[in-house]
Amino acid sequence: MSLNPITKTITLKDGRTISIETGKLAKQADGSVIVREGNTMLIATVVSNTRVVEGIDYLPLSVDYREKYPAAGKFPGGFFKREARPNDHETLTSRLIDRALRPLFPSDYHSEIQVLVSLISLGPDSTPESLACLAASAALSVSDIPFAGPVSETRIIRNEGNWIINPTVENLEGCDIDMIVAGTEENIMMVEGEMSEISEAEMLEAIAEAHEAIKDQCRTQKELAAEVEKAQVKREYNHEDNDEDLRAAIKEATYDKLCEVARKGNPNKAERSADFKAVRTEFIEGMSEEDREAKEQLAKKYFHDVEMEAIRRVMLDEGIRVDGRKMNEVRPIWSEVDYLPGAHGSAIFTRGETQSLTTVTLGTKMNEQLIDGVVYSGKNAFLLHYNFPPFSTGEAKFKGAVSRREVGHGNLALRALKPVLPTGTENPYTIRVVSDILESNGSSSMATVCAGSLALMDAGVQIKKPVSGIAMGLIMDPDGKHCILSDILGDEDHLGDMDFKVTGTEDGITACQMDIKVEGLSHEVLTAALEQAKEGRLHILEEIKKTMAVPNDDYKPHTPRIEQLIIDKEFIGAVIGPGGKIIQEMQESTGAVIMIEEVDGHGIVDIVSENKESIEAAKSKIKAITARPEVGEVYMSRVKSIMPYGAFVEIMPGKEGLLHISEIDWSRLEKVEDVLKEGDEIKVKLIAIDPKSGKFKLSRKVLLPRPEASPAPAATEGAE
Repeated sequence: MSLNPITKTITLKDGRTISIETGKLAKQADGSVIVREGNTMLIATVVSNTRVVEGIDYLPLSVDYREKYPAAGKFPGGFFKREARPNDHETLTSRLIDRALRPLFPSDYHSEIQVLVSLISLGPDSTPESLACLAASAALSVSDIPFAGPVSETRIIRNEGNWIINPTVENLEGCDIDMIVAGTEENIMMVEGEMSEISEAEMLEAIAEAHEAIKDQCRTQKELAAEVEKAQVKREYNHEDNDEDLRAAIKEATYDKLCEVARKGNPNKAERSADFKAVRTEFIEGMSEEDREAKEQLAKKYFHDVEMEAIRRVMLDEGIRVDGRKMNEVRPIWSEVDYLPGAHGSAIFTRGETQSLTTVTLGTKMNEQLIDGVVYSGKNAFLLHYNFPPFSTGEAKFKGAVSRREVGHGNLALRALKPVLPTGTENPYTIRVVSDILESNGSSSMATVCAGSLALMDAGVQIKKPVSGIAMGLIMDPDGKHCILSDILGDEDHLGDMDFKVTGTEDGITACQMDIKVEGLSHEVLTAALEQAKEGRLHILEEIKKTMAVPNDDYKPHTPRIEQLIIDKEFIGAVIGPGGKIIQEMQESTGAVIMIEEVDGHGIVDIVSENKESIEAAKSKIKAITARPEVGEVYMSRVKSIMPYGAFVEIMPGKEGLLHISEIDWSRLEKVEDVLKEGDEIKVKLIAIDPKSGKFKLSRKVLLPRPEASPAPAATEGAE
């Protein structure tokens, strides 16, 4: 059996190379590739069914990214010791790939498509998610599946002013911009990332830098596909039965009426939906019974298309949005803090018909999230969970496991708030923010950001600045005529050409997420969208400040108190004691929970209690253990043991020194027991510390009055 793999290579600016190989593995898939950078390797496969499920009018695309533990020579955690459901990192990476690919499939293609990308080898310090979309697109490019690609994604960071494409894990430390950018050779398709309060101009620069790398990756995919015979002719398909006469009849009968409904600018979602539905119902009821039975579903589809066209044209030509707002107008806002007395912090944020009830819970290090992934392992002390129940949109449907959408929206809000959180010793807590969406009509993730800022401040978390967020939209016709929409509704998101979410403080952007559904979005339009987003974001921020501008000075009375002590590394063992004896005794006697860990060569001690007296008692005991004895100081001590040559005396908890027999008293002693016994409490002075051994030399006699010298004997009579 002969193999004829085809390989193409991409060279990054720093000299690293990425290879794409096809024709060697997984040849029964419609398309498959191996992407390699150094020792990091991913396999991507794509398969599309040749049949279509009846009644499907959407693109049934599934994207699944997985990181295999053997790739890094690791065992999976858990009882079963095998890869199970995807973790959040894998879910988020899957979403990034999906959002880049989905707009590039034909709108009338309805056969199931499955894209699988797996990490099969991990090189040191690598970030394999940077290569995932490249691999998926390359697999599609070498297949016969209709696809308007290629597309690619690249991760770009800025560290110390330098742009780095596909960074290492080490590179990520200290960066102020971290973005994933997706695009074709011609256009940007998707952006997502977090930043440290950067300007709009800096964000645009990052996108431009990333696009240059994307162009190279797309060109290489085209070169690869050109040498694959299967990819030269894309498969033919016919997934829709259309009736052009019906389509034309619906447009003629309903377009003007739909435009009239759009012009009303009714801000009530339910009433507006009812008005649009009434136009549809009128047309369908006017159909013959025979046509209605045969063509009702097709009529509803065409009606939806006409409705979208009517709303878009009213916006573009007349500047009227469906709810009557101006293009740059933000919906009415109200907010409230301290709504839930049992929570450590809470807030309600409502913008129009979107509402978030958000809580903050403050915990200890024991509440940190353990991460045991293939690439990333460690602990996470900031969690943000987003919940989107069906009732928020007035629906009754099955509520299953957390959806990919919920994970993605929660991650965006987390990225938005993370840059303003206190760090290190300024924040000893593990923080969990939970956003429950109670109403939704667009931009619920941005409501989460705003409610999260308020809830954190209500909890007494000393965030640097409040953060707000806004979702921007775009309507654009083929001639380039466009309008930019601030604070988009759900309807506007659905019928629009862009969903661009931007979060930030008054000083700059902290996170963004952008999905573009059209080709040819110019730099000028993107710049204008960012400037309009800034205007809206600052307006929302002022509304937030009306409710709460700065964090509470203190935590709620029922919040567990945590105080931190930093001790020298050498004292960690002394605080813990043999088998944890000392720390357990301190916890029992004080009622406080004491946790200790080594960080950067120091011991970080967390003392947790709802009682201040308990914390102070624990602090006192720890300080006694970790205090350094000083030469010349006097200590009230306890005799621990008697030896023939002296006594061992405890001057501080865990610190003993030798009181030599010659230092007990000014008079000469035959036996230590003549003066001392075990358990005696005595004052001693530290007179020396051995520079080599660190042993303490003590004296008792120097604290006692020195006896007067005996007088000299009288001279003998007659002596000369």
